[in-house]
Amino acid sequence: MLAGVACAALMGISVPAAAATSPSLPNANYTAGDQAAASFYASRGGAPLWLNNASASRELIAVLQRASLDGFANGPAIAAQAQALLARANAGDPTARSNAERMLSSAWVGYVQALQTPPAGMTYADQWVAPRRDSAATILARAAAAPSLATYVRSVSNVNPLYAGLRDAAWTTMQANGGQLDPRVLASLDRARNTPPHGRYVMVDTAGAHLYMIEDGRVVDSMKVIVGKSDPSTQTPMLASTIYYATLNPYWHVSEEMLRSTIARNVIDQGLGYIKARGYQVMAPDGSGQLLDPAKVDWRAVAAGRDTVRVRQLPGPSNSMGQLKIPFPNGLDIYLHDTPNKALFSQDDRSLSHGCIRLEDADRLGRWLLGREPRAASLDPEQNVLLPTPVPIYLTYLTAQVNNGRLSFVDDSYGRDTQVAALR
Repeated sequence: MLAGVACAALMGISVPAAAATSPSLPNANYTAGDQAAASFYASRGGAPLWLNNASASRELIAVLQRASLDGFANGPAIAAQAQALLARANAGDPTARSNAERMLSSAWVGYVQALQTPPAGMTYADQWVAPRRDSAATILARAAAAPSLATYVRSVSNVNPLYAGLRDAAWTTMQANGGQLDPRVLASLDRARNTPPHGRYVMVDTAGAHLYMIEDGRVVDSMKVIVGKSDPSTQTPMLASTIYYATLNPYWHVSEEMLRSTIARNVIDQGLGYIKARGYQVMAPDGSGQLLDPAKVDWRAVAAGRDTVRVRQLPGPSNSMGQLKIPFPNGLDIYLHDTPNKALFSQDDRSLSHGCIRLEDADRLGRWLLGREPRAASLDPEQNVLLPTPVPIYLTYLTAQVNNGRLSFVDDSYGRDTQVAALR
């Protein structure tokens, strides 16, 4: 009993001595932090949530046993304490039963809030997908309202399909290896622990260079992508945002870095014919859209960073954006886009861009997002088409992968696993 009380206290729930002689759930004087649990059970007239549902309690205990993988370090210890209390309850100890009930509710609250903790290093660039940590009252109310509590627990613990597959493979590996696990797996689990809204969303794994279309808790399609080079200035960041529209017949607006390092130097080496042959337009740097004569630009000053202009590429077969660009709010000008150069997708190492994400099959993603063929009605450039419903997008970084149910690894080309290891 002392162990059960200690564990319950650890989880922030008081177990009063007065409960020792009563088979009902205890009516305690709770601290402010415990009031939600007290109110929850009071609203149910003391009726249990977990112990009248054997499949749900078994599911939750199984979840807690592996919860250290989910960022809830106390989970395995709580699972053991709950099992001990349940054994005593089955032997006729009513106090053990009430304490086990409260312990499971408290553990569920702590576990869900751990899952809702934002991954380290993730930037939330749009408030629509910013993480929200539910209150204890909300967490318990949702559990009580679930048509099948066991199914609900399983669904919440899965977080998203990439995370669930990786976590399940990690758990299998731990059991086979006496509890040992490669630290890269834990780092990837931390990064994959994004809890998206229900419905449709996109996840891009930049370490594996793959994009996943997810709907109703399952991956419905995927494709290869090309992501940022390993240089710190060109790495594709970890960020979450929302896709609100797609752009058909896009311009390619050249970044300042590419303007200096590539465009300006190629003009110096190859002459002004380079500009015309690739359909570039040179514009004033003030954003007015005023076109400039390329012959009057000091390209050596631009290459050296002493002067600047803006450059965009007209829509067409050679446009680096292809026929489709998929932007989303962020402060780094990162977006998804089509590309005319499909040969690069056959490479194993697809860390080749300046940060943006090139799509193996932009049309396929466009159809999924728009619900129709992503074709422009005219040749006009920059036609923005609203999505029927905004779609969240998550850019993450998973060096630990799952192949045929088993763990494998890809190169830590951005050095993020090394950074995590240095902090441990």
